[in-house]
Amino acid sequence: MWDAFIGIFINVLLFIYQLIGNFGVAIILFTILIRLLTHPLTVQQLKGTQAMQDLQKDKRWIDIQNKYKNDKEKLQQEQLKLYQELGVNPFSSCLPTLIQFPIIIGLYQAVIRAMASTPIELLNLTRMIYPSFVQVSSLIPLRSQFLWMDLGQPERLMIPGISFGIPILAIVVTATTYIQSKLMQPPSTGGSGGAGDQTAMMSNMMTLYMPFLMGYLALTLASGLSLYFLTSNLIGIIQYSVLGKVNWSNLIPGRKPAK
Repeated sequence: MWDAFIGIFINVLLFIYQLIGNFGVAIILFTILIRLLTHPLTVQQLKGTQAMQDLQKDKRWIDIQNKYKNDKEKLQQEQLKLYQELGVNPFSSCLPTLIQFPIIIGLYQAVIRAMASTPIELLNLTRMIYPSFVQVSSLIPLRSQFLWMDLGQPERLMIPGISFGIPILAIVVTATTYIQSKLMQPPSTGGSGGAGDQTAMMSNMMTLYMPFLMGYLALTLASGLSLYFLTSNLIGIIQYSVLGKVNWSNLIPGRKPAK
């Protein structure tokens, strides 16, 4: 089943490449396609975040916080009851990020397999291609050069006078991942020990660790994957901006997420 999943990625990538003739542009267009397909999840994430914001203003929520502030177990039980009553899922804002992981892994394998460099890899690639969908004979070998990058290798920019390559993409991916996380960070529920606080804790951890994880992957893996990360981050920021759900004040150092 996993190979079939990757096979879909490979065929869509190669089909776009067949139309465009540039593998870097094909990855960018593929990323836009993935973002469009997962847009309903983005909307669901926004609804979940908005529901948590509205919940903090609800009199029942405020009364629960005050009444059970010294009884964490009872507070959590009452919070969960109110979540169920109002149909609020405190973890819905994390769903799109979690779903991205198999897509990232699938894309990485698709990029590596698509740029087959040995006879065995080429044979394995041809077995995964849909002949009626992609004319493999006219595409192989792929032209993996995009700007200064070899999309099958980790990205480094060589500057005259500097003896080592600068990982431009890794730096930009780290920065845009952090910016995207901060702009979309859900508010704290203001509770104590409840599911909402667990959500806030998870959100804070992801805001802190995800940029470093994505930056490390961009530093060590194929630059084709880094190009996907960067494009996905930029499109995500644009999506949330168009939907009017971006809070730019979250980027101010020392400022707490908006409530």
